[in-house]
Amino acid sequence: MRTGNEPLTARSPLRLRFWLSLWGLVWAAAGAAVFSLAERPGWAAACAALAVLAAVDLAVVVRHIHQGPHYQPGRDIPPYEPPRSR
Repeated sequence: MRTGNEPLTARSPLRLRFWLSLWGLVWAAAGAAVFSLAERPGWAAACAALAVLAAVDLAVVVRHIHQGPHYQPGRDIPPYEPPRSR
């Protein structure tokens, strides 16, 4: 049943974001290595910058996963009501 407050109680798909960040990190690092071997410094720098962004995102996701059920609730934890603020 929909309650109307789904955007406030939505769960974050952190595990999916973890795997996508890891996939992006691997491909960006591989691209940086291949472009530097092919003597394309501009593309290698762009791929290296993308790899750094993916690594930072991966670190944030891992931190949120390790913080526990508030950020990554399991299937047995029902959605919680958001705090009421004025």
